[in-house]
Amino acid sequence: MTTGAATGPQWINDLMDTLGAPGAGIAIALENLFPPLPSEVILPFAGFAAASGRMDLLAVLVCTTAGSVLGALALYGVGALLGRDRTVALAGRLPLLKVSDIEKTEAWFARHGTKAVFFGRMIPVFRSLISVPAGVERMRMPVFLALTTLGSAIWNTLFVLAGYALGDNWTKVTDIVSAYSKVVLAGALLAVVAFVAVRLLRPGGGRRRRDGSDEETPVR
Repeated sequence: MTTGAATGPQWINDLMDTLGAPGAGIAIALENLFPPLPSEVILPFAGFAAASGRMDLLAVLVCTTAGSVLGALALYGVGALLGRDRTVALAGRLPLLKVSDIEKTEAWFARHGTKAVFFGRMIPVFRSLISVPAGVERMRMPVFLALTTLGSAIWNTLFVLAGYALGDNWTKVTDIVSAYSKVVLAGALLAVVAFVAVRLLRPGGGRRRRDGSDEETPVR
């Protein structure tokens, strides 16, 4: 992937040259489906392209938000197809993960799902993945669409306008967000490590019955 202040990543540059603002929307839809693709590069570069007259700014904002929603809908569909029964069955086969963990997650999502979907759109990686549990829990589609559209519009607008304002210096945005992304991912990794450590150190940790339910520690 080649990057330059004037051209940006080559594949994004080619998409925008060929399709204009809809090309930016397609790039963002792909970013939702494949989180390693960097929205912090795509969005400010799209803003720079609009500032240089290659695309209309409003069209960029509309198309990138539409791309975010389409990508989120695809992942919602994955969660809906997976469903609760398959999710619980999968949890029963994974080491250290218990059915009770899924039940706790369901209870948490029932209480905080709307906030998670809205604010999750502004957290790297999680902005894509949050659509899957929303699909598993069958969050009402009008609510999911409204929260996804609003959260994505805020995130996209901030980055597009930053690139628009910075012009040739649009890459400064990526430097800032790259640091933010590393902090978020480091926090997530620490949370996973803490979860595994607590599960392994707990008496009877990691053991389960064949049906996937938690195994009771025998009374001595």
